Amino acid sequence: MTTDTTTSAVLLGEPLPIELMNTVSVVRAQTQDAIDTDAGAAAWLNAVAHRLQTEGAIPLEPLDAEQVGPTAEHLRELRSALRHLATETTDDPRPAATTPSLTRAEAIAALNDRSQAWPQLSWPGEAGPTRTYDGPGTVQDLAVQFIAHQAVELFTGPNRDRLRPCMAPNCLLFFVKNHSRREWCSPVCGNRVRVARHYRRHHPSESQN
Repeated sequence: MTTDTTTSAVLLGEPLPIELMNTVSVVRAQTQDAIDTDAGAAAWLNAVAHRLQTEGAIPLEPLDAEQVGPTAEHLRELRSALRHLATETTDDPRPAATTPSLTRAEAIAALNDRSQAWPQLSWPGEAGPTRTYDGPGTVQDLAVQFIAHQAVELFTGPNRDRLRPCMAPNCLLFFVKNHSRREWCSPVCGNRVRVARHYRRHHPSESQN
């Protein structure tokens, strides 16, 4: 078995639901979907497995394209729902980056259908109490359910008002504005905006055409 932990997705350290939204991006003016194949979905899950373990005590073992199975499609469906809800939440003016186009009711239903993970108290031996998660199905199912559970918390908690679309040119990502001066998803996008502004200042006639 050959497993891959290198994902083509941009990982920014955002909450996992946002990291899932950000699996679609623009690279060299072309839209890139990091989980459009089973291999890509497996690689993304492998790349965030340490966070699933740390945040949800979910012991996801390394996966390959054959093992990921229907989990890949579940991730894509959840991502479409999350991006739709994020677009509505932030009044995102950017064109939709994923298909199919959903209504709000469809997006909510898709999210609720996946958010079947529930927290449990674990208190083994002399160790301190910890929170773990459980849900129906396999560990892979639980990984998707946990991300959906976190998404419910995202859209109903304080980070909802901090959620932002990155408005840098050719960026499709979302981020949580965790600092008053943060305007872009990453320093790369911030630099791209500064370069574009510098160019417009020095080539005003071109920007007017």
